[in-house]
Amino acid sequence: MDNVTKAKINLFAVLRNFQELCSMDEVAHNLIKDVKLTVRFVVPEVGSATLAFANGQCKFFTGKKFAGLTLWFVSPEHFNSLIDGEKTIPIFINVFKVGFLLNTFTKLAERLSYYLKPTEELLADEKYFRINTYLTAYTAFFALCEIGNSEFKGRCNASRIPEGEILLTVNDGPSMVIAVDKNHRLSAKIGTTDNPRACMTFGSLQTANDVLSGKSDIFSNLGSGNFAIKGCLPMLDNMSKILSQVGFYLK
Repeated sequence: MDNVTKAKINLFAVLRNFQELCSMDEVAHNLIKDVKLTVRFVVPEVGSATLAFANGQCKFFTGKKFAGLTLWFVSPEHFNSLIDGEKTIPIFINVFKVGFLLNTFTKLAERLSYYLKPTEELLADEKYFRINTYLTAYTAFFALCEIGNSEFKGRCNASRIPEGEILLTVNDGPSMVIAVDKNHRLSAKIGTTDNPRACMTFGSLQTANDVLSGKSDIFSNLGSGNFAIKGCLPMLDNMSKILSQVGFYLK
């Protein structure tokens, strides 16, 4: 496994879900409702990102940003161990803020894991199922971009994706856009676009959940009418090849 790629996925795909988790889940919202703090994560060979907590909301930012608590990690593996739930202590300066890391952050991470590692019993609850599907989709497609930009096999597949935007939609669910630049670098955003070059549509939240969790595949859903594609097919074909790698990094 490429630990740099895994760390990029953990930082820019998994950790960024705190933003949506705190807006969708009441337990997570209550954990941060009185928190006013910015926390920056700095990982060598990977980059940096910041979580800003204020007014009962969490906002995720990439790149350098002023933070009340900065956490430095000595390697991608060091950061990965934190996200994997191991007892890991990053390097920090502001000891007065470390209580957040040991308490609130840990509880938020546990809550995120609760949604990203479902059981059939949990998925039977409609509210849980909806949040799980949203967070799984966000994680998968942001992770896809990191694999396409960083990992060898992923870069090979990304090099075959023409420039343009891919619109990903779930009927009665989330929408995302994968943008591919002239250098075949991938980026993702939550939302929609007016001029996609290719579109991938899941007919329902159930279809999206089944495909992203590996319970069913795209081709069988194409045949049943629960899944649709249109536009530049080489974009979708090669993007799907990268998507198939996501599960390897998010075990």
